[in-house]
Amino acid sequence: MRAGDLRHPIVIQHQTTQQDPVTGEVVTAWVELARVWAAVDPLSARDLIAAQASQSQASGRITIRYRPGVLPTMRILHRGQIFTIIGQPLPDRNSGLEYLTLVVATGVNDG
Repeated sequence: MRAGDLRHPIVIQHQTTQQDPVTGEVVTAWVELARVWAAVDPLSARDLIAAQASQSQASGRITIRYRPGVLPTMRILHRGQIFTIIGQPLPDRNSGLEYLTLVVATGVNDG
């Protein structure tokens, strides 16, 4: 993967729970884990048909440099839009430590 392909800034977020000190209520919130550069590619109609996405409608893929700890329970923010990560991140074919490909969907689980 060429560095020039990673030209979109994205934010990786994870969900956390905290107790409100005033009310004692447990509140869930999305917290920034990292800001990274990524290649953001929408899926073509052919890709969507091949994926045969039924419940979770895959809408694109996001490729980032390898980063341990990226989970399907996290989400991506890109240009104000929320993307849910579908399934496990896919490592590159060569070493598995160069980059990760995330299959993402919009509107499935905005948190």
